[in-house]
Amino acid sequence: MTGLYIKRIEIESLWRGTRHIVWNLQPGVNVLSGINGVGKSTILRRTIRRLLQNREDPERNRTIGGVKLTFEPEDADTVRYDVIHSTDRPLVSADIVGKVADARLSTELDWELYQLQRRFLDYQVNQSSRIVNLFTQGDPEAQQKASAIAQEKSHFWDLVDELFQSTGKVIDRSANELFFHHLGERISPYLLSSGEKQILIILLTVLVENRQPYVLLMDEPEISLHIEWQQRLLDLVMDLNPNAQVIITTHSPAVIMNGWMDRVTDVEDIIVN
Repeated sequence: MTGLYIKRIEIESLWRGTRHIVWNLQPGVNVLSGINGVGKSTILRRTIRRLLQNREDPERNRTIGGVKLTFEPEDADTVRYDVIHSTDRPLVSADIVGKVADARLSTELDWELYQLQRRFLDYQVNQSSRIVNLFTQGDPEAQQKASAIAQEKSHFWDLVDELFQSTGKVIDRSANELFFHHLGERISPYLLSSGEKQILIILLTVLVENRQPYVLLMDEPEISLHIEWQQRLLDLVMDLNPNAQVIITTHSPAVIMNGWMDRVTDVEDIIVN
């Protein structure tokens, strides 16, 4: 059974068994803070690994690799989730390079964008199918519901155009894949800056989840983002999908400035021994 969000993360053996972590989470936004080396990223990585193992091991009450997850509702054995990676390292994986013969893909962010382009196409097909079903089923409110579905993508376009306004880039709304117009030229998203790619990846990941409950895990996503985008990041995510649960580690005070201070947990506060 697929749950709505993660209620509790318990790690028995953080830092070679010297620390026991119990973190009770909320729906919506959860921010993990702490000094360098205290274990923020380790907690997130162990959680992600456990989520991957859940796909093969649905016995929720077992602790695997020292990590136990509890979901809402508690009889759920997994959740839908996405992971945002923040690095823009050169693309060196032989497996990836062998699969994609595309000279535009030179960094890990490019690869993330490439995969999201495929998901974006699937998202648009699903949106069209939903609209067709509304009318073929004779729903008396079909027009209103269809308009609301179409507005989701338009709202995403508007947000991206607003964020990129200072550089003169606007989305090509006539294309099925993501392209931009800039100084009279049509450019691919692989030509964007690292920060632009990063914010586009985050927002596109949220969009294609189609406003369904799911968990978004982000490890220091502010690394490439301008401070104004850092300040808006959580608001933008929750605006696109208010049903998401966000679990984020960060060093940036800017990320929590817009009303998210009460969602911050310090690593030292979830160590039980």
